[in-house]
Amino acid sequence: MSDKVKEVAVEEFEQARVLTRDAVRSGAYLYPLKGIAYFFVHRSLWRPLTAKLIPTVSLGLGVTAFMFAVTYVPQAAVLTLVNGPLAIVTTVLLVLSESSTIFSVLSKNFLIDDALIDTFDGTLLSRNLNSLVSTERQVKSGNDPIGNLGKLMKKPFERFTPKAIIRYFLYLPLNMIPVVGTVLFVLLQGRKFGPTAHARYFQLKQMSKRDRDEFVGKRKAAYASFGVPAVLLELVPILGIFFAFTNTVGAALWAADMEQKNAGGENTTAPNLRNQAELAKKSE
Repeated sequence: MSDKVKEVAVEEFEQARVLTRDAVRSGAYLYPLKGIAYFFVHRSLWRPLTAKLIPTVSLGLGVTAFMFAVTYVPQAAVLTLVNGPLAIVTTVLLVLSESSTIFSVLSKNFLIDDALIDTFDGTLLSRNLNSLVSTERQVKSGNDPIGNLGKLMKKPFERFTPKAIIRYFLYLPLNMIPVVGTVLFVLLQGRKFGPTAHARYFQLKQMSKRDRDEFVGKRKAAYASFGVPAVLLELVPILGIFFAFTNTVGAALWAADMEQKNAGGENTTAPNLRNQAELAKKSE
């Protein structure tokens, strides 16, 4: 029995080591930070955020105030039994995490989804990927990435499914466990966040669900390493709305770099799009 335990432990350790190595090699964890820097120096990308700033900040303040007024005292009473004097601090962190989660779900579903689409597409245009963006929306001529965005052919981002929302809130109690629980919460959320951040890219590439699953499966560690810092940034109360936009910019920059690698020989094109390109070449 002990040999079996050792064998499983070694296998798990080896798998974790390989995933960590792949995550570090991918450099994907840097893209949330690159997104912040790129956003700051490209003022045209600010417009989708500024157009939604007042209602989203108001929503964030309202959610945070409500959560502290209603949930702080009962949760502090429970955490006092677990954490003792530290309950004051851990309860504040828990309520802030809960507030950020609720705010993220509400804002992304009802306030800023269109603005995030424009930010992603505008970033791609700023990297001269007009042909990619034009597969799913009209693109005008000019030097203004956001101003050049025309009408969408269809809505790319899927809203949170009930299952996803339930899973999201089921993970929240992990924050009640000091340090370890919060780390687990961020890791679990980061693993899901990475592929979601490229939902628009997958649509622009005209990937089927099978194509997406295969594409993500080959880059599992990279997507997790992107998702973890991105989730941490969006957990910041109120400022999480700003980081939602910079994370979108970072995801678009990563997609743009993938496209450049594709031009250099790495294949990231879905079969449907490749077939169309091959037919177009044959007809020339």
